[in-house]
Amino acid sequence: MDAFGIQDALSTLGVKKTNPGVSTGKKSYKTSRQLKSVSPVDGKLIGSVFSADGKSVEAVVKQAHKAFQEWRQWPAPKRGEIVRQVGEALRQYKEPLGKLVSYEMGKSYQEGLGEVQEMIDICDFAVGLSRQLHGFTMHSERPHHRMYEQYHPLGVVGIISAFNFPVAVWSWNAMIAWVCGDTCIWKPSEKTPLCSIACQHIVTEVFTRNNVPEGVSCIVNGDAKIGQLLAQDERIPLVSATGSVRMGKAVGKTVSERLGRALLELGGNNAIIISQHANLDMAIRGALFGAVGTAGQRCTTTRRLIIHEKVYTTVKEKLRKAYSQLKIGNPLDSSNHVGPLIDKQAVALYQDALKKIVREGGKFLVEGGVLTGKGYESGCYVKPAIAEVKNHFSIVQQETFAPILYLIKYKTLEEAIGYQNGVKQGLSSAIMTTHMQEMEQFLSYAGSDCGIANVNIGTSGAEIGGAFGGEKETGGGRESGSDAWKVYMRRQTNTINYGNTLPLAQGIKFDV
Repeated sequence: MDAFGIQDALSTLGVKKTNPGVSTGKKSYKTSRQLKSVSPVDGKLIGSVFSADGKSVEAVVKQAHKAFQEWRQWPAPKRGEIVRQVGEALRQYKEPLGKLVSYEMGKSYQEGLGEVQEMIDICDFAVGLSRQLHGFTMHSERPHHRMYEQYHPLGVVGIISAFNFPVAVWSWNAMIAWVCGDTCIWKPSEKTPLCSIACQHIVTEVFTRNNVPEGVSCIVNGDAKIGQLLAQDERIPLVSATGSVRMGKAVGKTVSERLGRALLELGGNNAIIISQHANLDMAIRGALFGAVGTAGQRCTTTRRLIIHEKVYTTVKEKLRKAYSQLKIGNPLDSSNHVGPLIDKQAVALYQDALKKIVREGGKFLVEGGVLTGKGYESGCYVKPAIAEVKNHFSIVQQETFAPILYLIKYKTLEEAIGYQNGVKQGLSSAIMTTHMQEMEQFLSYAGSDCGIANVNIGTSGAEIGGAFGGEKETGGGRESGSDAWKVYMRRQTNTINYGNTLPLAQGIKFDV
């Protein structure tokens, strides 16, 4: 790995063989247990972090709550200036951080750089937002009264992130929360703990230079039990959780029982409808990256292609040819298209899915399998597969976090939309067509039921300017752009009486 500069990247980012995994910025905590980070690229140990425990989590929550009392008093544009400097620091560390993301998670180096760029972009968005945290004014039914609404900082925000985007999703939440006046406690995935250490070092440099209160940015590495501690803590009014539906249901239940807020970004079972009117070159390009990018481990990964019967055979052959040209290997090598799955557990789930496809009557267009031999020693490299299936197959109804693409044939657009919506998840969707009526029908109230619906682009990837999230079992949360900032604040309605009498609403008389 030294040929790819991993050791230099780790050194630049301040990541060591053993790292404190619990931090409030200036202060860190060492516990009796460690999490080890093993790269899926080559199976080698990168480093370890001290895992949080109940005592250290309690200390972090107290410090974050204390910091909130001061941080919320900083003017929003001043908080935005701090985030601007974080964005500049991320520009400085983009290459080493992108390399760490690639090596620890397994996505291609270009995708790792792209993830850091998302962090930079959300910083830019948040800086502008810091001067636009607006309210509303409305007319009162009572004379000499003014009504308006305003938004105030909410408090401590808990952020639970997944391994597939080990830094970007945290930044989507943290940068917005910070300009809103909140403090953040981040529980990263236990599969990619070192990325959180690097980010905390970058942020701490900026915060220390600007005398930001200790506890505005905190991390608590650990397993699901640490996430549950955040979810059940009444001092944390909002918990933003990204991951599986199973995890989201557990977090959502715990948070709702104490009447807190849960922002959930969960599974996707995303489809592209390829119309007979589609530009097939665009469609194949969108489907290919959507299906194999990040080795099929994105929540927005394209898992189903719903193809019109008139172009079905043509699309099959184009896909077969495209898949035959894919190069699988070390993601730090720019000549490779597909890297490894995150770990051997993910490989086992992939293999199980392949068996279920056969049992349910599916037919493989492109065979899958686990790769072995030189360059594949980690045991985490698999072949992207394509299977012809029916939408109702139980395996198709599930989200398999691996590069398996399902092909489904349709006759009418209504039938295609029915297949698209006929799963429990509702994150991302797309249609490939040059037909205006098909575009509009797909985007209408009778069209896609997903939080994201695209025309002539794939399901995978999103710009930070728009709110990101989905419906149904995807959780209903919205992060990043648009007005997603409102979830990180508390809403307040105000009425001012600037007259000399006290008229009551609805004309009620109460004279004494």
